[in-house]
Amino acid sequence: MDKQALKALTPEDIDRIIEMAWEDRTSFDTIYAQFGISETEVIKIMRSSMKRSSFLMWRERVSGRKTKHAKSSMAQRFRCGQQDKLKNK
Repeated sequence: MDKQALKALTPEDIDRIIEMAWEDRTSFDTIYAQFGISETEVIKIMRSSMKRSSFLMWRERVSGRKTKHAKSSMAQRFRCGQQDKLKNK
């Protein structure tokens, strides 16, 4: 995704991406599937949207966490029907 595509995200999309990134059981692969945003791009969004201390706390928490990478995670995530409503708006 390029810079223009990142700028095309609505504030609601960015809020949802941040929410999903904070959730321990939501993998970066799930965020990619829903929004087309890679892990690197999620990190950029988090860095620009959060206070430095909050970003560093989040980065420390998710670094090396198996549940943030679906391929190495056994976590099964329930998908709420409301998630699709946000995406389709």
